[in-house]
Amino acid sequence: MPHLFDPLPLRGITLRNRIAVSPMCEYSSTDGFPTDWHLVHLGSRAVGGAGLVLTEAAAVAAEGRISPQDLGIYCDEHIEPLRRITRFIDEQGAVAGIQLAHAGRKASTARPWEGKNAVSVENGGWRPVVGPSALTFDDGYLLPEPLSEDGISQVIQDFAQAARRAADAGFRVAELHAAHGYLLHEFLSPLSNQRTDRYGGSFENRTRILRETVEAVRGVWPEQFPLFVRLSATDWTEGGWDIAQSVELSRMLKPLGVDLIDTSTGGNVPHAKIPVGPGYQVPFAEQIKRDAEVLTGAVGMITDPHQADGIIRKGQADLVLLARELLRDPYWPRRAAKELGAEIAAPVQYGRAW
Repeated sequence: MPHLFDPLPLRGITLRNRIAVSPMCEYSSTDGFPTDWHLVHLGSRAVGGAGLVLTEAAAVAAEGRISPQDLGIYCDEHIEPLRRITRFIDEQGAVAGIQLAHAGRKASTARPWEGKNAVSVENGGWRPVVGPSALTFDDGYLLPEPLSEDGISQVIQDFAQAARRAADAGFRVAELHAAHGYLLHEFLSPLSNQRTDRYGGSFENRTRILRETVEAVRGVWPEQFPLFVRLSATDWTEGGWDIAQSVELSRMLKPLGVDLIDTSTGGNVPHAKIPVGPGYQVPFAEQIKRDAEVLTGAVGMITDPHQADGIIRKGQADLVLLARELLRDPYWPRRAAKELGAEIAAPVQYGRAW
């Protein structure tokens, strides 16, 4: 079996190891543009030795941002400042990836440290926010306007145009965000999707928007570059989206050109009871990998090098994605390599330290 520091070939690229920087919202943009913060935040994790560095959720439409300070890729002017970041990541031997997202009914909300309530138009928010159905996420969030079929078509095209821009900006991995209660996940789950048209009701209908988005993105995303989808494997709530549906959807996505399922959970129901603990989401990645026969990524409280290596060696997942641990220590991959007896080439500037 492979181990944490074995390369991972994906279509026409190869990750130098099985460690990825999970998408983490920084809430530090103006009008969707990346700043020096993004260059340093993402660049330092590339210097730190990760194989894949994914941006935070990058909105495919201005109204698809979570907050007014979200990163975006909804206009061509975003391309050049993003290219500066991908160029630096490439120079460090990592692969630059981008997560493409639409916040749906969670849009136009304040940054976490400002309370997560709806942001007024006067303070940079927008109206309306959209979703599959007129159901709010929680108190303090806006009531979404249900998307028409024309609106759904526009969202799908927004994802495709964002993917085109991402390729132009130098990204070599794209991930569609269909998790954590954002728009694509909202369509998947019967808890947030109560439509009666061809985008609601049955499993086939609820998954239609994601399948059509994958097809549209794959139509413009270069064939040699991999495409990921992040799923919440379960809503952790009775009657919601669950692992059986996640497996079946993953089986459908693979022949459409999806190369890896980034397997998370939750986010669509505010008060779900989630049994959080070290590696608590890994079994979902393992089941999707086994039953859908597709590559998976594991996330969630993966902090110890031996724990991460064990996930790969046991065949539970093909990639581990770290978030908070890499905020605490951008050089975690280098520390892990030393602990596990592996090597990551250090930048010449840092060579004497390693």
